[in-house]
Amino acid sequence: MSKKKKLAIFDIDGTIFRKNLHFELINELSWIGAFPDSIRRKLTEVYSGWLAHEGTYEDYRRALVDLYSEHIKGCSEESVREASRIVVPFHMKRTYIFAEALIKKFRKEGFHLLAVSGSPLEIVEEYNEKYLKFDFVYGSVYEQDEKGLYTGAASFEPSKNKGEIVKQYAYEHKIDLAGSYGIGDTESDESFLRLVEHPIAFNPNSNLLATAKKEGWRIVVEKKDVVYDITQCLKAGEDVEIQD
Repeated sequence: MSKKKKLAIFDIDGTIFRKNLHFELINELSWIGAFPDSIRRKLTEVYSGWLAHEGTYEDYRRALVDLYSEHIKGCSEESVREASRIVVPFHMKRTYIFAEALIKKFRKEGFHLLAVSGSPLEIVEEYNEKYLKFDFVYGSVYEQDEKGLYTGAASFEPSKNKGEIVKQYAYEHKIDLAGSYGIGDTESDESFLRLVEHPIAFNPNSNLLATAKKEGWRIVVEKKDVVYDITQCLKAGEDVEIQD
């Protein structure tokens, strides 16, 4: 009987990619004329608000989803694919060195690589095809009408329950979660981190940090070109605070 493959599950935005694919896609859709020019000002306001601690990362992510849902109405899939083809080559190497090292390690060891992202599927697929080359990726799917134009409604949002997606995927592909790894940065990743034997909270926001400390998960922070594994500090009882 053949041995089951182990699984390595990654979030993308803030875990592999240093920025946010959804943000970059909205910005590019404005530049190519699919979205109004004014949306770039709104993007700046939303991002600046988060940087100024006027909301959580989840507030920022939700604002991106709302902006996209509002303005994608009436747009074609080809417009989104075109913007994705522009964005990915320009930004694809802006990654975290910790994530890159893990991906290289897991590939060498024969892990099955899976990414589950809240960003739109079109840009997630483009990022995977041009750069990640994972075994499979999930992204948010938006409905299209009979003319092939987006309605603005999402028919599938992985961020709502990444754990259920991972469980179903592992079952269908006969992949073992024992010995598997999960890497995420916000509470939306918590549901799949609970499934794996080796959960890693990477650059966690405050909500995920609290859970990771409670559960005894590995906590890793990357600043500039230095990676800090602060898990042992927490176990030793040192007070460690991480700002979003």
